Amino acid sequence: MEFLSEYGLFVLKAVTIVIAILVVIGGIVAIGSRNKRSQHEGELNIKKINEELEEHKEQLEESVLTRDAVKAKEKEKKKEDKEKAKAEKKRLKGLKDGMAAPETQRRVYVLDFDGDIQASQVEHLRHEVTAVLTMAGGDDEVVVRLESGGGMVHGYGLGASQLKRIRDRGIPLTVCIDKVAASGGYMMASIANRIVAAPFAIVGSIGVVAQLPNFHRLLKKHDVDYELFTAGKYKRTVTMFGENTDEARQKFQTDLEDTHGLFKSHVKQFRPRIDIDEVATGDIWYGQEALDQRLIDEVGTSDDYLMAACERADVYQVRYEFRKTLQEKLGVSVERGVEGAFSRILTLLSRQQQNKG
Repeated sequence: MEFLSEYGLFVLKAVTIVIAILVVIGGIVAIGSRNKRSQHEGELNIKKINEELEEHKEQLEESVLTRDAVKAKEKEKKKEDKEKAKAEKKRLKGLKDGMAAPETQRRVYVLDFDGDIQASQVEHLRHEVTAVLTMAGGDDEVVVRLESGGGMVHGYGLGASQLKRIRDRGIPLTVCIDKVAASGGYMMASIANRIVAAPFAIVGSIGVVAQLPNFHRLLKKHDVDYELFTAGKYKRTVTMFGENTDEARQKFQTDLEDTHGLFKSHVKQFRPRIDIDEVATGDIWYGQEALDQRLIDEVGTSDDYLMAACERADVYQVRYEFRKTLQEKLGVSVERGVEGAFSRILTLLSRQQQNKG
């Protein structure tokens, strides 16, 4: 029994070493890929949501309805398709003869933004917005399904600027929030002509936060000097390793207040009916509360909004994706291998604890 226990510990140590090596390799591969990637190494993936909903409906009908009912539905659909084709043929003939005006079908373009601390998906968003603007007109609509708890000011500021490009072209912009649009996420959402949030979606957090540890006393205790050289009085204010002065703290706080002021002005510009002093406290609100505060315009899910949109327009999901290089594919494989190995280690440790018990 003791031999098995020692053998198990040996295996765990070996696996840990292998994981560490894989993590290093995966990191190097990922960094190398990012450095070599060109901003044009990607492609648009377009999916018509109307067709997807229709397919789901047909699959459900085949399972739920009787065979005769399904046949009747299919017959009815063929008849409708035939009538549509005939009407389209007639319209095209009228265009050719100069007797009819071109018919424009309203379109809704759906973009997805899932933000992290750095708002790194902005790189995808800028390509998607640019592509949509080559086609969309004032009768169309852009819907952004936005999920983000916020992050770096400059990243989310650029994200908001990308959405503003849509409004500047006179194209209606709707933002749907199913889970959270806080801080930088709400900075982006506030650009929209209309904001729709789910009943328990978190909205708001109009504030600015910054925090950092300070190791000055620890370094001083161990006789370690930290020297910082700058040119310009405010090139560096508070630091992690030096002794922070009251003046430095005050300057840092002033910078935060200035950023908060810009945030408030931004929200007030696009949502003038908001009592900005009431909501710009850094607090958050859920669905109906956010509606009461005029942070949003409607309580509902993106699913319901898009289903309704499919009844009145052609709805297209537009997604820009970078093509994965061989290095990146290898990096993903390494990452999955690490996750699997780590999961197995936790399972082994758990079993070992149970056996000891």
